[in-house]
Amino acid sequence: MRQGKVFYNSIFAGVITETNDGEYTFSYDEGYIQKHPNQFLTFSMPVSDKVYREKRLFPFFEGLIPEGWLLDIASDNWKINKNDRMGLLLACCKNCIGSVSVEPFELSESE
Repeated sequence: MRQGKVFYNSIFAGVITETNDGEYTFSYDEGYIQKHPNQFLTFSMPVSDKVYREKRLFPFFEGLIPEGWLLDIASDNWKINKNDRMGLLLACCKNCIGSVSVEPFELSESE
């Protein structure tokens, strides 16, 4: 299982998870829900206590991953397969252009 901390304008918003079964989940942080009920990441995932589930990486998060020559550079430098979308999300999306960023959980945090 791999997880990333999702930030919106540097505010911790929630957690994205790739389960061992290959399913993806996203859940907003309870504090974020209470303090920022109208600051959703994307229209398809409004702020809610609901756990969002998908068989593939959510399209919104997929859109954060680099494409083209920048994807080639990231894949080659970090030795990440281009089909490993969660790996690329965790490696490449700490300093995205825009409001949302994703940081990997450290091993001790996710255990």
